[in-house]
Amino acid sequence: MSSLFELQDVCFDYEGIPALRSLSLKVEQGQRIALVGANGSGKSTLLRLLDALCFPTRGQVTFCGEALTQNHLRDDAFSSVFRRRVALVFQNPDVQLFNPTVFDEIAFGPLQLGLDRQEVLQRIEETLQFIGIDHLRDRPPYRLSGGEKRKVALASVLVMQPDVLLLDEPTAALDPKSQSQVVDLIQGWKNSHTTVITATHQLDLLEDIADLLYVMEQGNVVATARPSEILTDRKLLLRANLVHEHRHAHGTVIHSHPHDHRHKHPHEEG
Repeated sequence: MSSLFELQDVCFDYEGIPALRSLSLKVEQGQRIALVGANGSGKSTLLRLLDALCFPTRGQVTFCGEALTQNHLRDDAFSSVFRRRVALVFQNPDVQLFNPTVFDEIAFGPLQLGLDRQEVLQRIEETLQFIGIDHLRDRPPYRLSGGEKRKVALASVLVMQPDVLLLDEPTAALDPKSQSQVVDLIQGWKNSHTTVITATHQLDLLEDIADLLYVMEQGNVVATARPSEILTDRKLLLRANLVHEHRHAHGTVIHSHPHDHRHKHPHEEG
């Protein structure tokens, strides 16, 4: 049985500037994966490749054993199935939102699937309630706050009921309560058929949202392990710029130690 996604020796360049370098990895159905790494490590580019929004400069990406190429995506039958099953929530919601109202934004995807009117309306209502944005239904997206836009972008994808959800920094610009709601959402997919791949630099979320981490550095995966293993590897975290050294002076003595700025729960404070 083939993997859900498989990348073999994938390279990708932006106008000659390498973003991914000889990257190889596999994704199985139902996995919850987090891509972690500093800015510029290739996380967002990898998500765009998995969503077939761009294609490798070299190497191959497959989905369920079939190559994700420009020519293959021109096949309406394959493209329709792929777009129905795989969905990406962009890091910047302004890239994703273009309809006149929130209601129209969430309706757009289901309408493209050719669903009947009643099912489209039911999906919209369920999604508005689930994400907690029913009060925004008639608002134009461009008039919303950053956090509200992110919720609408997430809703416009969830309404499609995809098998694979690609999330690019999904908790950025959200207040703590909304961040918790997104984390709860991802936790709810544990042990399900839904595959969730999240790009993030928030180390404090990793054990809640992922069962497997891919640490990325300069366009490649440099480590793969469970969150508990990665988070205790201080040398790796420092090398990948996921933590940094703080210098402190105590009288005439100056010393440094790593900080990762993970939030502590009250019972963890010491």
